[in-house]
Amino acid sequence: MRVAVCPGSFDPVTKGHVDIFERSSKMFDQLIVAVFHNPNKKPLFDMKERVEMLEMATAHIPNIRVDSFSGLVNEYVHQQKSTIIVRGLRALSDFEYEFQRALLIKKIDPVIETVFMMTNSEYSFVSSSGIKELAKFGGSVSGFVPPCVEQKLFARLREV
Repeated sequence: MRVAVCPGSFDPVTKGHVDIFERSSKMFDQLIVAVFHNPNKKPLFDMKERVEMLEMATAHIPNIRVDSFSGLVNEYVHQQKSTIIVRGLRALSDFEYEFQRALLIKKIDPVIETVFMMTNSEYSFVSSSGIKELAKFGGSVSGFVPPCVEQKLFARLREV
C-alpha cells in the first residue's frame, strides 16, 4: 500500500490545500493530511480545531486520513509506514523554501522522498495568512476556503 503524508499547519485550510489533497490522493492508496504543531507560530485555531476543519473539508475524498503531530516530520512519516511527503507549491518562493526543507530531510533520512505539486493557478495567490488578514479586515473569503472554514474563521475573529 502506497501511503503519503502531507504535513502543514493548515491555519486555516484553504481551497488551494484541498486542491492539492484531491489531486495527490489519486496518486496514493492513502494520503495522510497531518497538522503539524509548529512552536514558532501562533495559530488562530488550535490543533483540534484544525483537524476538525480538515476532516470536514476533505470528507469527500475517500482515501484521506487527517491526523496531527509534533516533532520531526521524518519520524512521523516512518511511524505512518510511509517514505513519501507531499508538498504543495504556489510560487517560486514556495519552491525555494520547500526545496531546502526537502534537501535537509533527505540528508538526515535518505529513504524519504518529497513530491512537489503545483496548486491550480486559480489558487496560486491564496495563503492561510492572507486569508486570515483578509477576513480580519472584513473582506470576503468565499471561494478561497471551504464553507465550513469560512464560518469558523469569522466566528473566531468575532471572539478576538
